[in-house]
Amino acid sequence: MEKLPFGLWPVMITAFKADNTLDPDGVRTLTDMYLDAGANGMFANCLSSEMYQLTREERLVLTKTVVDHCKGSVPVVATGSFYMHGSENAEFIKEIHDLGVDAVILISSILAEPEESDDILKRRLEEIMEETGDIPLGLYECPVPYKRVIRPEMMGWLAESGRFWYHKDTSCDNAAIKKKLDKMIGSNYQLYNADTPTALESLKDGGKGISPISGNFYPELYGHFLKLYNEGDEESLESLNIKLTVMDRITHDFYPWSAKLFLEKRGLDICTNTRIPMSKMEAKDKNTLNALYKMFLDAMDEFEIDPVI
Repeated sequence: MEKLPFGLWPVMITAFKADNTLDPDGVRTLTDMYLDAGANGMFANCLSSEMYQLTREERLVLTKTVVDHCKGSVPVVATGSFYMHGSENAEFIKEIHDLGVDAVILISSILAEPEESDDILKRRLEEIMEETGDIPLGLYECPVPYKRVIRPEMMGWLAESGRFWYHKDTSCDNAAIKKKLDKMIGSNYQLYNADTPTALESLKDGGKGISPISGNFYPELYGHFLKLYNEGDEESLESLNIKLTVMDRITHDFYPWSAKLFLEKRGLDICTNTRIPMSKMEAKDKNTLNALYKMFLDAMDEFEIDPVI
C-alpha cells in the first residue's frame, strides 16, 4: 500500500432510522456528502459514529456500507479495537480488514489504563501486531474512555515498525504535534489532526491532513480550506482559518446530535436520532446553533463555495 493521501478525512457520523436502528441508506447519503465536499478519505466506525453505542454486527455493517459505497474512490479506515488485550482484538481486526478497509484503527485509551505505562501500551500493541499478520494499522487518541496522547518516543517506535499508516491526533498542542511529526519523517505513518485551532500550523509542520468534528457540519469549508492551502493563497487561507476556529467552539456542544440537526437545517434528508443521551437544548442553545448556521452561510458566500446539499 502506498501512503494514505493528504487531505480531509471526515470522522463520519452514523445515520439511524426513527426507531434508532442503523440506516444504511442514510449512511450512503452522508458518504456522498463527504465525497462531494472533497473528502480524501473516510474514518468510519469512530467516536463520532457512536461506535460505543453500536453492536459488533452493526460496526461491521456500518463499515462495509461505507467501503462499498466509496468503491475505491477514497480510502477508508475504521476502528477495530474494543478490548484491552491484543488477543481479544485480533479476530475483530481481521473481520474489519476483510471488509476492504485500508487500515484498522486502534484506540490508545482502550489498550491501557490511565495509570499504566507506555511500556505496557507498547506490549499490547505488539500483541496485536503479532496476531494480525501484515494488516495495516492506525492509532486514534480517542477522548473516550479517556484521552491517552501518544508521546513522541512512542510515535517513533510506531513509525519504525512499518505497520502503522494513520494517526488521528487529539493533543491540540502544536509543539507536541511538531515533536511527533519529527519522529514520523521518512515513514508511512501519517498524522491527521482532529483539532481545528491547531490544524493550519500542523499542516505547515508536515501533517498530512485534518479530521475535525466540525467537518460533519460544513465539510465544504474544510475542503476549501485545504484547497487554499495547496494553492498557497495565504491571505484567503488565514481569513478562513480564523472563521473556522471561531465556529469550531460551537460545534462541540450537543455533539453529534447537533451535527445532525445542522445538516437537517441545511436540507439533508437525515433522521436526527442519536443513541448517545443528550440533555435538552434550551432556547439559548438553539440561538447559538442558528448563529453558527448564519456564520456558515456568510462564509460560503464570502469564499464563493458551492454547497453540496
